[in-house]
Amino acid sequence: MTDPGIIVVGGGLAGAKTVEALRAEGYQGPLTLIGAEPHLPYERPPLSKDHLLKGTPVAEFTPLDAAWFTDHDVTVRLGVSAVVLDPEGHRLALSDGTELSWTKLALATGSRPRLPDLPGSDADGVRVLRTLEDSDALDAAIEAGTRLVVVGGGWIGLEAAAAARARGAEVVVLEMAEQPLAAVLGHQIGAAFADLHRRNGVDLRTGIAVSQVTTRDQRATGVQLADGTHVPGDLVLFGIGAIPNLDLAHDAGLRADRGVLVDASLRTSHPDIVAVGDIAEAEHPGYDHRVRVEHWANAQNQPAVAAKTLLGQEARYDRQPYFFTDQFDLGMEYRGLASDAENVVVRGDLASAYLAFWLDAEDRVEAAMNVNIWDAGDDLSALVAGRARVDRTRLADADVPLDSVAETR
Repeated sequence: MTDPGIIVVGGGLAGAKTVEALRAEGYQGPLTLIGAEPHLPYERPPLSKDHLLKGTPVAEFTPLDAAWFTDHDVTVRLGVSAVVLDPEGHRLALSDGTELSWTKLALATGSRPRLPDLPGSDADGVRVLRTLEDSDALDAAIEAGTRLVVVGGGWIGLEAAAAARARGAEVVVLEMAEQPLAAVLGHQIGAAFADLHRRNGVDLRTGIAVSQVTTRDQRATGVQLADGTHVPGDLVLFGIGAIPNLDLAHDAGLRADRGVLVDASLRTSHPDIVAVGDIAEAEHPGYDHRVRVEHWANAQNQPAVAAKTLLGQEARYDRQPYFFTDQFDLGMEYRGLASDAENVVVRGDLASAYLAFWLDAEDRVEAAMNVNIWDAGDDLSALVAGRARVDRTRLADADVPLDSVAETR
């Protein structure tokens, strides 16, 4: 019988890197990439950073161009989505009515923006930011003096706010929590990000609940808060989180919780299917619980392991969770996962350049972040990987080398 080959479902970075890794590992069989968007796979971080701020062309953040797919004999189906996955029959139905057979399959279906359930949220001028079209529409609408209201002080909301402010827009950020990013970084570091935005002219308000988007002639005119205050705006951007695209996996009977459950080799509950990127809730050698991270690094790095697994090779994904951001004059990298966002030790000046370390109850480093300091990455990775108990006073002292902060007792 003819081998129907491998199908990769998902046209984002994780999908592109999976087909690339399969060819790099020597797989020569039929290989198909299914992408719901009309574009070749691209990286998403620039959508709220350089593409929105500077108009960086999409070609600069497209990892594989059309010639690569042709040269490596990869069939690309764009603008079509997978609607039914039959694991036992090894069949995949697409939205255009076609049906494909497969021997092995990778799920890389990514996430979608969480949409607000508020009156007026479907009005013209209400935006989310997930796709190239979303970024382009926001780009076209922002100019000097534009009033932008951002609902949500997470990574997407703050990055878009920074880009818009740098382009001369008047920006208001409305965050429900006491500080932006508090759930991930804690209140102290969240306050430092809030101060950064306020120093750059963003009107950032915390402890805020939005009750509706106000409209005139079906176009957004701002938002009304729960206390009755009206915040005027020409555009309203919702950055209130993302939802992993699990419907295909759920309907196929694959085990799932907050994501598709996979082992450390990224294999799902079906032996012929792997999952990568935003949807993968993976066993991880470094943790006693599954890990699901919606960030670029997983989409970039997990596919190399997934490809080996699909080809019957032994592999485990054991990289530290990692993400980064750029806002105004701040550049940041974060490694690891903190179980207590408030148990943090800071080394440096929160207003300019610093390192932050999140500790467990026994003062072992679980996560670390460098802000505007670019020569500490290896030391931070080593501290997170080693989980050594540290002396908090020495950890906070910039004169003490990072390789000597561990307790000796």
